[in-house]
Amino acid sequence: MSVVVGLLVLSTGAMAAGDPPPALSMEALALLLYDLIGTFVFAISGATLGVRRGLDLFGVLVLSCVAATAGGILRDLLIGATPPAAFQDWRYFAVCCLAGLLVFWRSAWVESLTNPVQIFDALGLALFAVSGALKAISFGLAPVPCVLMGMLTAVGGGIVRDVLIAQVPHVLHKELYAVAALSGALVVVVADVLQLAAPLGALAGGALCFLLRFMAIRHGWQLPVARPQAPASEDSRDE
Repeated sequence: MSVVVGLLVLSTGAMAAGDPPPALSMEALALLLYDLIGTFVFAISGATLGVRRGLDLFGVLVLSCVAATAGGILRDLLIGATPPAAFQDWRYFAVCCLAGLLVFWRSAWVESLTNPVQIFDALGLALFAVSGALKAISFGLAPVPCVLMGMLTAVGGGIVRDVLIAQVPHVLHKELYAVAALSGALVVVVADVLQLAAPLGALAGGALCFLLRFMAIRHGWQLPVARPQAPASEDSRDE
């Protein structure tokens, strides 16, 4: 986390030394911070999965970047925020590469944490659900699309990551995943509709998303699963 904050401070100081763009508002700064921290933790989850699959350095970095940025890129394309933030701001890919290199060279330390991929994935899910909903709100979208954009931001990177390693995406079969992101984004949007303080809504939405995902991991909470049924025998069809 300190790496992300350091990059934010470094780039802000560098802009102050030259001809800076217009100063960021507190809301925009908070959104950027949510995005960068979410990028970092999702990048760690992607890189850890790459190391576990025995990928080379390039493969690990690709999974790191994809897991951390694909959801945000899809969101930005859909809401018309082009070019996407990940292509405009060097900090996004810098954070992805730092996280990927950290995991590649210090994978034993990351693996010493309890369920590292799942925990970092839950953190990233919560942060991206919040930042995705907040960005959609800032672009003036209606409440329902804002909730959907929050969910897409949170789950998009994980879907692309899983597809690249030929794995059924977590969102389709694992413990509460998209539902957790949807719930967190919904809280953020409801808080905005009720004109509550944005930080309060973001904190409550992020906490709910993380709690749901964490408890689902610990206790196996999930939606009903499809159970294929055997076709009726010819005798029973004749009857």
